[in-house]
Amino acid sequence: MICRQVQRRNGRLTACAPKTPHSTRVIALDRTTIAALCVHRSRQQAEADAYGERYRDSGYVFTNHIGGPVALGRLTHVFQKLIAEHDVPPIRLHDLRHGAATLALAAGVELTVVQEMLGHSSIVLTADTYTSVLPEVAHTAAEKTAAYLLRAAGVVPGTTRRRGRAPARRQRPAASRTRAGPVRRRPTTLRPEPAWPRTRARPAVRGRVDNTASAA
Repeated sequence: MICRQVQRRNGRLTACAPKTPHSTRVIALDRTTIAALCVHRSRQQAEADAYGERYRDSGYVFTNHIGGPVALGRLTHVFQKLIAEHDVPPIRLHDLRHGAATLALAAGVELTVVQEMLGHSSIVLTADTYTSVLPEVAHTAAEKTAAYLLRAAGVVPGTTRRRGRAPARRQRPAASRTRAGPVRRRPTTLRPEPAWPRTRARPAVRGRVDNTASAA
């Protein structure tokens, strides 16, 4: 929960109200960040035990070695030192805020959610600040919407074919037909051999006389 901010007044760090009413907000944290904060809390508790009575528990998440709030100049100095050590392009500490909003929009988070996360009083301010990211987000949203509709309609994305149906196979040409029906090829069979010997004459057929038999 963000409900206060630290400013330097008269040479001293003073806790005061946030800049605007919308700056007072609640930010959801992911499990990885919560685990990192738990480790940080354990290390902070070890520092408090090492300093004993000199340690002052101010209630801040990030403190100096005696428990007080971190000076604004000190935080900027440490950040710039880390930038130089890891050969990162020069960025400001405040740029981390813009980076978080850009990554959230690229991940598909709605613009109104990013507005609440940043504490902007108007969604127009959020949209004007991150106009370079919004076209990509809008394109991703369009693709997701189209994919949802195609899944609901049962159509394979990128085609006109419905899911669960195999592509139509090529049909073979129909067999030629006559009035009596389709023409079919008769199976070929071997004729049986005659029962009589080839040297003898064949028996006479009814209705006619076998010349060979009569001559014999």
